[in-house]
Amino acid sequence: MGRKSKAQPPRGERKPKDGGKKFKQKPCMFCQEHIDWVDYKDVNLLRRYMSDRSKIKARRVNGNCVQHQSDVAMAIKTARELALLPFATKVTSSRGGRGGGGRGRDRDRDDRPSRDDRPPRPGPANAPPPVAVRTGAPEGSGSEGSASEGSGNGAGGPAEELTSEGPE
Repeated sequence: MGRKSKAQPPRGERKPKDGGKKFKQKPCMFCQEHIDWVDYKDVNLLRRYMSDRSKIKARRVNGNCVQHQSDVAMAIKTARELALLPFATKVTSSRGGRGGGGRGRDRDRDDRPSRDDRPPRPGPANAPPPVAVRTGAPEGSGSEGSASEGSGNGAGGPAEELTSEGPE
């Protein structure tokens, strides 16, 4: 016969994550100033509601009401489309620590050749070999592309030009 714990809430109920902490909600700046419309051309105002990586800040961070947060988001998106604001900003400061995608540690290794010292990669295995382009030379002139050296012309005229376009 099991005992029931008195500290556990009933199965369907959970305690709140914040543990009952009370916090003061920020007032909506647009409601305080009685602003009806958020102008997409006011870039300085819209930058206040974006992070350093050009992400739209959350409503709980900004303190906007639902309607004005929606208006700010639409104004930022419109300004991005018109190239008044960036879609993303690359942050140049590097994070400390061992993370960073896993590529940083391998760059310092000296046991493998650098990219410049490596031989070029071979082409695709099924690619046809390149075809030399021969120019038409008169017979008996002694040039490499003459018909007497086995061009297979047989007509006695100048050799046909070969191109790399392939059969037609």
